[in-house]
Amino acid sequence: MPSQISLITYNVNGIRAAMKKGLTDWLKENKYDIVLMQETKAQPEQIDVKEFEQLGYHHFWFSAEKKGYSGVGILTKIKPDQIKLGISNDKYDNEGRVIRMDIGDTTFINTYFPSGTSGDVRQEFKFEFLNDYLNWLNDFRKKRKKIILSGDYNICHNEIDIHDPKGNKNSSGFLPEERAWMTKFFESGWVDTFRRFNQSPHQYTWWSNFFNARANNKGWRIDYHNATRELENDLVSSEILPDVKHSDHCPVLLKIKL
Repeated sequence: MPSQISLITYNVNGIRAAMKKGLTDWLKENKYDIVLMQETKAQPEQIDVKEFEQLGYHHFWFSAEKKGYSGVGILTKIKPDQIKLGISNDKYDNEGRVIRMDIGDTTFINTYFPSGTSGDVRQEFKFEFLNDYLNWLNDFRKKRKKIILSGDYNICHNEIDIHDPKGNKNSSGFLPEERAWMTKFFESGWVDTFRRFNQSPHQYTWWSNFFNARANNKGWRIDYHNATRELENDLVSSEILPDVKHSDHCPVLLKIKL
């Protein structure tokens, strides 16, 4: 196992569509050790996994029961000791939102947090998920100390993380209750690895498909690698890769010593 690993989180907004836009070529060129993908929108049998196998990746998938919806996946060049699907709660597991992997004493959790943008019912579902998931995480941390929780959180934490904080103060993804949850999450012992290295504004991971938002960099930072404090001294670097365009999101890279 390499002493330093490169870890990507990427909401691909449909893995089959992303592969048609050059996802595999990008992976071939960059040789990342671990790639955590969200919103795969496919059942495992619908994915051309041979392309990933040829690049030396082991692959693991957790799909939603509803076809073409949600779903998470892991590509890893390091053989894991264990893979676990879900958090033993059917309400969320039926939507294929969480997959975790243990490598040695480090756990990688890949999560696609719910979006509340489609209306009040899903916003309430999102709040329920946030509450239940934090309880699950706090319980899980009694067993495993070194954890990286990567994925699309569908929340901007601070004003620096969104292009128009005033205009979006009532928007799902930047609601006061969601931001307060993020604050509580970080205060419970997690490190925002990107902000650990980079305090600059205008660094985003998602852009609306409307109003030329990406070209004008009017975006949101909603994709994260967050690590427990036990890993803080092992963090090497983190950066957002906005020029990678297979999705309306872009990847976030974390380098860490294992």
